[in-house]
Amino acid sequence: MHMAGIDRMRHRSAEELRELFLSYFEGLGSKRYASFPLVPDDPTLMFTVAGMVPFKPYFLGLKTPEVTRATTAQKCIRTNDIENVGRTARHHTFFEMLGNFSFGDYFKKEAIPWAWEFLTERVGLDPDRMYATIYLDDDEAGDMWKALVGLPDERIVRLGEDDNFWAAGPTGPCGPCSEIIYDQGPQFSCGRPDCGVGCSCDRYLEIWNLVFMQFSRDESGALTPLPKKNIDTGMGLERLSSVVQRVKGDFETDLFMPIISRTCGLAGIRYGESEKGDLSARVISDHLRASAFMIADGVLPSNDGPGYVLRRLIRRSVRYGRIIGIDRPFLTGLLPVVSEIMGGRYGELKEHGAAIEQIISLEEERFGRTLAQGTEILEGELGKVRRSSSDLPGEVAFMLHDTYGFPLELTEEIAEETGVKVRREGFDREMERQRDRARASSKQASAVMGKNIYTELADELGATPFDGYEATSGAAEVLAVIVGGALSDSIDCGAEAQIVLSRTPFYAERGGQVGDTGVLSGDGFRFEVSDTKHPSGDLIVHCGRLAQGRMAPGMKVEAAVDSNRRDSIRGHHTATHLLHESLIRVLGPHVRQAGSLVSPDFLRFDYNHFAPLSPDQIAQVERMAYSQVLADMPVKTSVMGYDEARKLGVKALFEEKYGDVVRVLEIPGFSAELCGGTHASSTGRIGLIKIAREEGIGAGVRRIVAVCGMPALEMFQNASSAMRSLCDVLEADAESLVSKARALAEDKKALERRNQELGLAGMTKAAHAAAEKAVRVGGVALIAGSFKGASREMLRSLGDRIRQSEPDSVLLLAGVEGGVVSLIGMASEEAVKRGVHAGNLVREISKLMGGSGGGKPSMGQGGGKDASRLKEALAAAEGLVRAQVGK
Repeated sequence: MHMAGIDRMRHRSAEELRELFLSYFEGLGSKRYASFPLVPDDPTLMFTVAGMVPFKPYFLGLKTPEVTRATTAQKCIRTNDIENVGRTARHHTFFEMLGNFSFGDYFKKEAIPWAWEFLTERVGLDPDRMYATIYLDDDEAGDMWKALVGLPDERIVRLGEDDNFWAAGPTGPCGPCSEIIYDQGPQFSCGRPDCGVGCSCDRYLEIWNLVFMQFSRDESGALTPLPKKNIDTGMGLERLSSVVQRVKGDFETDLFMPIISRTCGLAGIRYGESEKGDLSARVISDHLRASAFMIADGVLPSNDGPGYVLRRLIRRSVRYGRIIGIDRPFLTGLLPVVSEIMGGRYGELKEHGAAIEQIISLEEERFGRTLAQGTEILEGELGKVRRSSSDLPGEVAFMLHDTYGFPLELTEEIAEETGVKVRREGFDREMERQRDRARASSKQASAVMGKNIYTELADELGATPFDGYEATSGAAEVLAVIVGGALSDSIDCGAEAQIVLSRTPFYAERGGQVGDTGVLSGDGFRFEVSDTKHPSGDLIVHCGRLAQGRMAPGMKVEAAVDSNRRDSIRGHHTATHLLHESLIRVLGPHVRQAGSLVSPDFLRFDYNHFAPLSPDQIAQVERMAYSQVLADMPVKTSVMGYDEARKLGVKALFEEKYGDVVRVLEIPGFSAELCGGTHASSTGRIGLIKIAREEGIGAGVRRIVAVCGMPALEMFQNASSAMRSLCDVLEADAESLVSKARALAEDKKALERRNQELGLAGMTKAAHAAAEKAVRVGGVALIAGSFKGASREMLRSLGDRIRQSEPDSVLLLAGVEGGVVSLIGMASEEAVKRGVHAGNLVREISKLMGGSGGGKPSMGQGGGKDASRLKEALAAAEGLVRAQVGK
């Protein structure tokens, strides 16, 4: 099968290797699937972590596959070991996994020789450098490696469960696996005498893992052979590329080096000159690839979930840029390189290029401000340890890392400049705890997917045929009745239930559009549908209550949707598309949907943009959308292949999951989008479109709420009625209403300013009297006083006035209103030099009144809930200041 000792491996690009793999298995009868999204349709996983994830329901027996052989190059994200990215040759957050899969079709005797043939004959790896690992007692695999491939015994290594046994969870499908190992040569060795297969160094490199899913494990741990055996394999494209391109690690392949080179150019350094520079460039190249692909797949920065991971990766990239001297926004300058490398295979990078650039730019700008805040906190902590001649606790370094995104190296660098060392053991301890939490979470998440009544019905009955695009009523048969999460033989009058029909005109909630309501009626019964849902796959269930008679499977029904409600939903959904396109034309091509809700009463549309809409922009968007209503354009729908639709430039909406066949919604000459919802037959049926509210809901994400049709008319009627009432109250006509209201507001502000000045004058006099009685503590004058009805703003103004005449003072000013105390503390520059910390002082005094507070050395603010303890609390100030100055 091979010519020993002859090197037939030629250089190939990663793109060539990807295509070579997919074509090879296509030729063996596998269906080639495009990469599935990075965020899977799987509640147990945050990201697609392996090629098998999209096929997990088939391996677990939850669904019947449409084919028995498949192959993919799958985009993956793994985040449980981010800290090692760039420090080793192989750790990544984003990577591509090449895989071939069998669902009850071929098994070991095909998978093993095919893998061998691909690597040796197609790729050209030297067969004399290859090893195979097998599970301890998997003699079947061992025999096949010898008989079908010719691998000698000394190059077949048996390993235990940790290395060569795969399981979906504590119970369920599992089986042995076999890893293909490639000896890269002694130059990759760790140098230890016992270095061999299984060593963690890069000499004996695992290239491909073949999983033989042949058992089911029960709760006792017993293994039972599966009636249908499956194959799941995974090979990292980055790792294969490094071997074929004969480089030291993944980061030196053509998947990374162009990004690394551009990064080094921006920093004015050369790759290979310093470990610090090399590490930073590797981290940035990895994280930028991951960030671009995550945004392209609909992930937006947030404070939890996938969005938090995205935010963390962008921030780590910025931090490592700072380490190598890039102190300006730079990440968007690297995006064209990412697109050039990957955009040919993954068109979403180019299609969403404007959105990716805008979102990363915004996050980079935001993090610049956070970095400044973290630096201020670090400098405060360094000041403390310098005074006590100690090291900076590792726990502080970890807090800065975890909360403000500071890498340990940056904290150490800043600390070293001031002569302070960081206690690394505390940092390492906290980091290990975080890793343990991440690993535990990851293991738990991947093990919790199982069957339920809905997945079983979806597998048994398949998709519920939907007739609602053409009709709002139709005949059907009851296939299943679900009560309390279980199948039932029947339901009686008054019972809540879920009904599955043989077909339905009811639209089930999906893609932001709410589910239909209506009635299922038949011989002597009436079921009122309050909602319609997709609990699993394309199975449709009708949720509601039996209002009359008795209902059971097998009965014939007439399914009738509430058509007036449906019409209003149709109008709002089509209006969503008009507003989406209008926003793109007014604001720019970076605008992309980030979520939506379409109901009969209003629509909600979330989109990425960096600033609020101005009144003029809102008016432009409304006019543009309404011009399409006045034109009464036909709303056309067509069904075509997903790839064909994408080639035509049709927009895909974020929340939708698309199959091979898709519905295209087109408003001729204006917009074309993929959408499975129901829509108005023409734009003229939408009626007036009015944006009711525009607001920010997160960093870089805006939301508009709009109404159309009858809800828009009601909104205008309410606004008109309110304006007439205001005219009556202010004794003005419509034309002068605004100027009259503005004049009244200005008068009110003038009176408030006058009252505040009078109040401050009286408070200032009282404060100066208090200053004359000030207690001197360690050369610092402690001035304390309380003022009834004073707001925090008034206390700050008062403090500023007093500080001008008392340059060596510490002030404690309290305002009392409604039994609640507001407290302001201020310390002069001289007082701070003597050890006073106003923020800490305010915090301790606030605690005495059942409250909280804090701040900087020069200023703090807080308060308490118990004003009766104010006198006692202020009396404690002298002792607290004395303790600070004494330190």
